[in-house]
Amino acid sequence: MDFDFTPELRAFAADVETFLDTEQVPGDTSVFDVTRENMAQIVDTPARRAFMKKMSERGWLGITWPKEWGGAEGDGVYEYLLNEALARRGAPQIGKGVGIIGKTILAHGSPFLKQKFLPKILRNEVEFAVGYSEPDSGSDAASMKLRAVRTTRDGVEGWVLDGQKTWTTSAHFAEWYWVGARTDPAARKHFGITLFLVPLDHPGITVQGIWTMGEERTNSVFFDAVFVPDDHRVGELNKGFQYISEALDLERFTMFTYSPIAARFELLVNWLRNAEVDDEPVRQDPVTRRRVARLATEAEVARLLGLRVVAASMKSGPPPTTEASEYKLYATELSQRVANAAMDLAAPGSQLRVGTEEAPMAGRAESTYRYTVLDTIGGGTSEVQKNIIARRRLGLPKNF
Repeated sequence: MDFDFTPELRAFAADVETFLDTEQVPGDTSVFDVTRENMAQIVDTPARRAFMKKMSERGWLGITWPKEWGGAEGDGVYEYLLNEALARRGAPQIGKGVGIIGKTILAHGSPFLKQKFLPKILRNEVEFAVGYSEPDSGSDAASMKLRAVRTTRDGVEGWVLDGQKTWTTSAHFAEWYWVGARTDPAARKHFGITLFLVPLDHPGITVQGIWTMGEERTNSVFFDAVFVPDDHRVGELNKGFQYISEALDLERFTMFTYSPIAARFELLVNWLRNAEVDDEPVRQDPVTRRRVARLATEAEVARLLGLRVVAASMKSGPPPTTEASEYKLYATELSQRVANAAMDLAAPGSQLRVGTEEAPMAGRAESTYRYTVLDTIGGGTSEVQKNIIARRRLGLPKNF
């Protein structure tokens, strides 16, 4: 497989870097903040929204969308190059609204939903939260219990939603909730779920914050008789899990980028070049050299697995499921191995908090060690990815 980029792609990547050089202000972390690790991708402040608006004006948010809806119909590799460049600098990324919600609406949404949401997404006028996980159904999204009961209110056909979601990262600042609910309790669990778009300012919705070990906020969201008109139902009734699965294939790749892992590894290597223990250079220790060499090899494997997803996604058809799971599993566990290595090799100094100038790597080891736990959970745990690979790539039975 040829992974060389064309002159047009290299020119686009250079254009992105020039734009980011112009936008990034040294010392200002309001938009660019690598210490937020994978959470740097969310658009949760006015400054980050303003930054995304500038990308919208350049036509980059819809670079892979159909021209009919304001896109450029570019290959997925353009989106890959853009997201990797953004992630490398700790800038917000385009994965959720453009990818998860936008691409699902493009594929399965009604004309009403397309007209209502697609222009707003491309103009960066709306933020979404995604609601799949529940207290009793985290990794197993198909076992969700949030109820949606068909009803009529004031002559409008719709649904009443009751129940709870959890681990909804963006619910405290987003305008709309992309949420799965059980519409047919009698159906097998994968076939009784429907997707809805619900305004988060609905009076029946309560959002409660949960603070993670990475010092980022996620949320529990409670539904109390929340009425949703049927025209805000996404796609066909009871086919929501199919759409969720397609969206998760996108999420597993676009929201767990490779470049931050490479940057953290490079930070570790640069520190090791000058580090000493008992007046002896750490770089000469054979155990350290072997560990770093292994990580360097694994980083290249992760990069190529990502490129394989890009190549597969350029074919017609649904998102590449097994390729996305293979990348997500390998890259996020590599992310943890890099974090673990930084903690081990920097010894006691690695426990100093991020931003401590005298700490090894300015405290990034401690920060990444806490944050990278999320990487192997979000978008489906490592165990979920292994099951997907086992069934769909290796052809193993479901109950093996």
